[in-house]
Amino acid sequence: MSEGIAARLREPLRARADLGAVLAGGWSGLTAAELARRPVRLAGGASVGLGDLFELTGAPAGRIRFQGDLTRADRLGAALAEGEVIVEGGVGDETGIGMSGGVMDVRGDAGARAGGAEAEARRGMTGGELLVRGGTGPEPGARMRRGLLVVGGDVASHAGAGLIAGTVIVFGKAGPAPGRWSKRGSIVALGPIQIPPTYRYACTYQPDHLRVTLLRIRTRHHLEVPDRYLSGLYRRYAGDLADLGRGEILAWAAE
Repeated sequence: MSEGIAARLREPLRARADLGAVLAGGWSGLTAAELARRPVRLAGGASVGLGDLFELTGAPAGRIRFQGDLTRADRLGAALAEGEVIVEGGVGDETGIGMSGGVMDVRGDAGARAGGAEAEARRGMTGGELLVRGGTGPEPGARMRRGLLVVGGDVASHAGAGLIAGTVIVFGKAGPAPGRWSKRGSIVALGPIQIPPTYRYACTYQPDHLRVTLLRIRTRHHLEVPDRYLSGLYRRYAGDLADLGRGEILAWAAE
């Protein structure tokens, strides 16, 4: 089976680059030459083709693998609707912003607003799966409507801000102010979390649906999920009571 397209950074990015148009719309059947013509906007307003920054090789197979230091590459996977995107390392801000489908696997850290919403959009991610195996900047999953966002490390702050639905799972420290202005949806904290004062304790139990989700993450994406998270108890907090109050934070309690 083809491994799909490989995109290797030709040289380190000297300034920030907006890759938001690269994988928007139909892309998974495009050849390397066709993807090379997708536009990238550079800081200062100039625009270049993806092929000017990356060497693209391989054949279409619904998959693309980015290699190189992408910490100055913003909005990669914006509006992603199909296919599989792998980033071999860290990436910049607004990764997977406005995703509606597909899978994005970042094997490093991500910047601010991963899986979040465009500035003027009423909702952010509406489907698909975004995995960040490292940590993220603030506001991952902001205004998320559907889908799954997994953060393997720490979140700077405001995980799931304005969450409408969907699931945000944080393996590391959740950071300050998780779930602020959440309407519905779930934030799952497997590491330390400070529950906001606008959330109220509801119960402690074993959520079967979470076990299924964690098993799927371990099996499909080969992310390490210790058994203690599968068999342990979770404290459920309802909120944000400053809004609809129908969301929840599930905080791992014990084995």
